[in-house]
Amino acid sequence: MEGFAGKVAVVTGAGSGIGQALAIELGRSGAKLAISDVDTEGLAVTEERLKAIGAEVKTDRLDVTEREAFLLYADAVKEHFGKVNQIYNNAGIAFSGDVEVSQFKDIERVMDVDYWGVVNGTKAFLPHLIESGDGHVVNVSSLFGIFSVPGQAAYNSAKFAVRGFTEALRQEMALAKHPVKVTCVHPGGIKTAIARNATVAEGLDQKALAETFDRKLANTTPQRAAKIILEAVRKDKARVLVGPDAKILDVIVRITGSGYQKLFASAMGRMIPR
Repeated sequence: MEGFAGKVAVVTGAGSGIGQALAIELGRSGAKLAISDVDTEGLAVTEERLKAIGAEVKTDRLDVTEREAFLLYADAVKEHFGKVNQIYNNAGIAFSGDVEVSQFKDIERVMDVDYWGVVNGTKAFLPHLIESGDGHVVNVSSLFGIFSVPGQAAYNSAKFAVRGFTEALRQEMALAKHPVKVTCVHPGGIKTAIARNATVAEGLDQKALAETFDRKLANTTPQRAAKIILEAVRKDKARVLVGPDAKILDVIVRITGSGYQKLFASAMGRMIPR
């Protein structure tokens, strides 16, 4: 893909799924990669695949919730490559459970990774992106950052927050005339392990929930998602919907307004074991 050759791109959550696919597609396009994850085994696979295609790569274990470590990591990446052009704040986790039965710690954990991880990454790298003269922040929200569904209050909260944070940041960069573009990504059902790795509230069948997601909701491959995201980045789109389900459901929400809640609650009640 044109427009990425020579760029230094940082990808969090690069050990699997969309993060791994983004890193590999960027590597094929001539970018230099700084990849990270808490999953060191998956990260090693990504590194091996990048080296096999001749990409320059720096690999580090990183927990995006550890702010001081993230700040040090950003400086290390800049020192290693001499510049940083792009960050893809992709690392994320999932949790299922109604508010009534969810524990505070479960909600906090999702917010720490899915929201504060994005804030940490953005804040850590923003000075370097500005300095590069050609920066881009790419934050991965979700289709669940556009509408809410029962059982996903924690995840919805984090992804709505990512959307708000990212849309504000894009406007701020434009007003300040900083050379940094900003894109918010809203994937629909992607064929990744996020549902299989998710935690659930007590009393829920995690395996059944994961199987339902994989069978009924995951329609787009990570490789296709990566190509859609990078095309949107290349064109400096403010928002990108990933997958046909994302586009269809976004239209329904736009048409029905708050009326979508009744429709989606009924549909989810039939689809998801509770």
